Amino acid sequence: MKKILLWIVLGMILISFIGFTIFSHHQSSTSNDTSYQKITLAEVAHTVFYAPMYAAIEKGYFEEEGIQIELVLTSGADKVTAALLSGDAQIGFCGSEATIYVYNGGEKDYLKTFSQLTQKDGTFLVSREDIKDFTLDDLKGKSIIGGRAAGMPEMTLEYALKQNGINPRSDVFIDTSIAFPAMSGAFIGGQGDFVTLFEPTATMVEKQGYGYVVASIGEIGGVVPYTSYSAKSSYIEKNPNIIISFNKAIQKGLDYVHSHTDIEIAKTILKQFPDTSLNDLQSAIHRYRMNDTWPKTTNFTRESFDHLQDIMIDYGELDKKVDYDKLIYSISKET
Repeated sequence: MKKILLWIVLGMILISFIGFTIFSHHQSSTSNDTSYQKITLAEVAHTVFYAPMYAAIEKGYFEEEGIQIELVLTSGADKVTAALLSGDAQIGFCGSEATIYVYNGGEKDYLKTFSQLTQKDGTFLVSREDIKDFTLDDLKGKSIIGGRAAGMPEMTLEYALKQNGINPRSDVFIDTSIAFPAMSGAFIGGQGDFVTLFEPTATMVEKQGYGYVVASIGEIGGVVPYTSYSAKSSYIEKNPNIIISFNKAIQKGLDYVHSHTDIEIAKTILKQFPDTSLNDLQSAIHRYRMNDTWPKTTNFTRESFDHLQDIMIDYGELDKKVDYDKLIYSISKET
């Protein structure tokens, strides 16, 4: 009888110990989860063009910096801006032209850019016809489905054409009426002689036999401060450490793509593109790497900001420049 009671007591102790261990582990996991700063990040598009950011997500660089990211797609810089101003997102990812529009619109709690991810246009020119030895002169008299009027894709397209002797207002017809998510569908449906598309969409259209990639706008247009991260002035002021930590994670993503092969990067970000094959992803990454798409550092320089505004003035969207110190939050001064 004593042996039976002993085994019962030992069993109860063992059960209690196991229960305590499980509870302690659960509490520890919950504590670890809640220790992260949760950030809603609104991205303007989901494209291989942004591979360093996806590498940072998949490699856990944000978690290393104490941040938990909820990535949401808000197609178009205007939608990203709306998400930031409404408070639906804390950090936005789009062209920095959006911060200038908001500032010039008189918003008191305006947006500031704090980190840059790309330094070239990320679109590729897709032709309906297979044009051998394509030159920009082949665009004359043709129609191009461009991006949203006054958005970075459209402004850099027109800037690149002008820099190469093509008048975008008279030599070609650029259709800016089609929403960004619908551009490839419109082209496949028969609209336009050419369309500008990001990867992996450009490769998809080509593989399906609807068009042919004939040029890279990034290669034609040269260095442009294309896509960057911004937040409301009040958010940055209240959360400087989060901004610094976020920037560190992005820098790790840039370091990763500069120190790894195309196939290694493709394998890392494959989960972000479940409808794209590994080979197509590797090919798209290679195209962007060959264009020197990604800068070595996240620093958004004064020269970059001035160049962006030169493009906007040339497009006719800006009368005078906004001071760099007004709209660029310099992390280097804070670290």
